[in-house]
Amino acid sequence: MSILTELIQVAGACSAQEALMLARCGATHVGLPLRLAVHRPDLSEDAARGVVVSLSGRAKAVLITYIEDAREALALCRYLGVAAVQLHGPMPLAEVRRLREAAPELYIIKSLVVGTRPEGDILADAKAHAPFVDAFLTDTFDPATGATGATGKVHDWAVSQRLARALPRPLILAGGLTAENVAEAILAVRPAGVDAHTGLEDARGAKDEALVRRFVAEARRAFDLLHGAGLAKACESK
Repeated sequence: MSILTELIQVAGACSAQEALMLARCGATHVGLPLRLAVHRPDLSEDAARGVVVSLSGRAKAVLITYIEDAREALALCRYLGVAAVQLHGPMPLAEVRRLREAAPELYIIKSLVVGTRPEGDILADAKAHAPFVDAFLTDTFDPATGATGATGKVHDWAVSQRLARALPRPLILAGGLTAENVAEAILAVRPAGVDAHTGLEDARGAKDEALVRRFVAEARRAFDLLHGAGLAKACESK
């Protein structure tokens, strides 16, 4: 299953209306966090199923979950109707392998949370998962709350840059991204995609349409700059 080279995901849609707004603003993927370890879900599983239907043909829906059992994760994916899942919790490698074998068509993203372990351990774990997943996503650990996602905090982008270069699968960058810093982050890390959540919300916790539009525009501008730099290098090498 292929994924867009320039994935721009916005996580945490609270309703079908908000999800459709994200798609209109240019988000390619909408993340639906469910069965979480720390945070409360933004919407019920029944409501999330409705969001997936409403997004059909407009943007791809991605289940974001801390489920550790492959059978449970697959059952929820099929109930929701999503074709992609982001494994944000510590699902054992054997379970990830079972999930891949049971659903070869499912696009599996494995989260790597920077700050939870030494970088070398994260890289080794990611390489072990690489045969069974389609992409990785780096996010930020918040020691104050124990949260490993939706923290609003950035991590050391140099770590994500090294992981992006070392891993055999595409890397999506998350963690404290906003309309103000996403372009800088993309140029620093050179990821295949970006993901934002709390950085695009207003004081009520709802997604701010103006911020989402700016985030998408800045991300696209940075991806265009990356592609331009790559083309220039290719021309220079001829």
